[in-house]
Amino acid sequence: MQKTADEVTVKQVHIKDDFWSEIQNRIINVVIPFQEHVLNDEVEGVAKSHAIENFRIAAGLSTGEFYGMVFQDSDVAKWLEGVAYSLTVKPDAALEKRADDIIDIIEKAQQPDGYLNTYFTIKEPEHRWQNLQECHELYCAGHMMEAAVAYYQATGKDKLLHVMERMADHIISRFGEGKERGIPGHQEVEIGLMKLYRVTGKEKYKDMARFFLEERGKNPNYFYEEKQKRGWIHFGQYGMDPLDTKYAQVYKPIYEQDKAVGHAVRATYMYTAMADLAGEDNDEKLYKACKRLWNNIVNQRMYLTGGIGSTTDGEAFSEDYDLPNDMAYAETCASIAMVFFSKRMLNIEADGTYADIMERELYNGTISGIQLDGKRYFYVNPLEVQPGISGKVFGYRHVLPERPGWYECACCPTNLVRLMTSLSAYAWSEGKDTIYSHLFMGQEADLEKAKIQVESRYPWEGKVVYHVSPKKSDFTLAIHIPGYIKIKEHHLQVTINGEPVCIEAVIRKGYLYINQTWREGDTIEITFDMPVREVYANNKVRDDEGCVALMRGPIVYCFEGVDNDGDVQSLRIPENVKAEAVLCKEGKLSGNMLLKVDGYRIHTSDALYSEERPTKEKETLTAIPYYAWANRGENQMRVWMHELS
Repeated sequence: MQKTADEVTVKQVHIKDDFWSEIQNRIINVVIPFQEHVLNDEVEGVAKSHAIENFRIAAGLSTGEFYGMVFQDSDVAKWLEGVAYSLTVKPDAALEKRADDIIDIIEKAQQPDGYLNTYFTIKEPEHRWQNLQECHELYCAGHMMEAAVAYYQATGKDKLLHVMERMADHIISRFGEGKERGIPGHQEVEIGLMKLYRVTGKEKYKDMARFFLEERGKNPNYFYEEKQKRGWIHFGQYGMDPLDTKYAQVYKPIYEQDKAVGHAVRATYMYTAMADLAGEDNDEKLYKACKRLWNNIVNQRMYLTGGIGSTTDGEAFSEDYDLPNDMAYAETCASIAMVFFSKRMLNIEADGTYADIMERELYNGTISGIQLDGKRYFYVNPLEVQPGISGKVFGYRHVLPERPGWYECACCPTNLVRLMTSLSAYAWSEGKDTIYSHLFMGQEADLEKAKIQVESRYPWEGKVVYHVSPKKSDFTLAIHIPGYIKIKEHHLQVTINGEPVCIEAVIRKGYLYINQTWREGDTIEITFDMPVREVYANNKVRDDEGCVALMRGPIVYCFEGVDNDGDVQSLRIPENVKAEAVLCKEGKLSGNMLLKVDGYRIHTSDALYSEERPTKEKETLTAIPYYAWANRGENQMRVWMHELS
């Protein structure tokens, strides 16, 4: 096995796209400042954070008690990582100075032996490293490693990088062969260690990541034995059973795992690190394990929106095809993790399947987690909501019909910041002889072999243009063509400098390969139709039987009550649906493409049960992009609609 390509850094690519630039600007101008105020406890009416104050107390700069979740440090880490990426999109000297000041505090909070964790420094120093299952010391370390690498790459400043090298060295001194054979309860440090390895070139960090991955599952009872040895627990009756080996993915060694099980975010972070390591070391056995897990997720355990982890019981994967819509968990962080996993798999093999899922997550399952104004967030992303039941009735209380302003466990808001500000890192990979374009985003990319400007009207229109300024004359440009685009059905056309290309001859595994001697100003134009598509679920997905969902381009659509007389439950979609895409020009959804659908409304007797046959009435229905739901008050929402034959 030979890795296809390497990562492209965020500094090499600038997003200039009508769709994504608006989101990035909102993140930078609204979300990052808002979250900074939250992390400093300056926003009334939202859950208290205290995260930065915890670092001040640990640094001896303030007095008081630790407050928050045991993993509160990770909120600061993810926010700092997002800030780092944002500085490459929009330089901001004042924001950078405030980030530097926070990094100074973090450095002062580090202990003489390199240990960094505010909970145990302030509250229980005698219990360091005794509860890997619950207390997330390694998880927090991993996120701060990622922040350190991002900040160094964005600004050239290495203070936080050195802090986290010392922490990584502290971890290496404690865990590994011939030392404590520990593993993280919540995987993440493996990703951080791999990033630390790449930026420093120090093999010991990659070796530590491999140890944590390969040690997992060798002793399925590790967490139970750890609990017996320490004799105390952190979360009390709400803690996870250490004998539940699937929850923490310790039921088998990673090379033998073939089902995505347990906590969805933990699992997918682990799969991301596995794929990263497999690509770095050309590890065919590890890559095959990744492919098995990938195929199980995308073919049996993923929602149409890209959501994963269908049950609230452990925020976890359930069984194959168990994908309830109105009880879905589908944590925002899990969709973000699938973007990470997809990109690492793409670096190993340019297979359009991976790019298709990355695209699905970006346009649906991730950005549904944030309100259009950037001020409120979803942790859970259902595909059906019924006010009065969702968020209130037992079994549905996790399914909120409107986004809260913040969370006590605020992993998703800061995770969204770091993803949205680093979008450019997911658009390209560059191999020895080939540049890979994975996403139809408008952008300017300054790559090793060429500068490429992309003009895009995606996702609302099917037109993308690549302008190439080569730095060397001979290389291959491989452009991902989304899997839903069929050459004849969607009238896919490609021209190079105005001359048509025989597409069938140059598409392999979902990538359009263009190999020629490049000249300044070479232009590739890709056009295709974007009709509304009807999507049907496998009949093993019992909740979607007899239903249809609508997509246009990469966008999944849903129906909200506010557009449909307050009642979407009585709507029906006919076979061979006729739908028209209409640009919304006013209100909160302005700029979004809506669907006007020829459908029916079903009328029934007022009785609970009746022998009267329901009647149907023609009606024009309105569907909106799934990511934009819950922006206009509490109302019904459905993705999967009953089909009328």
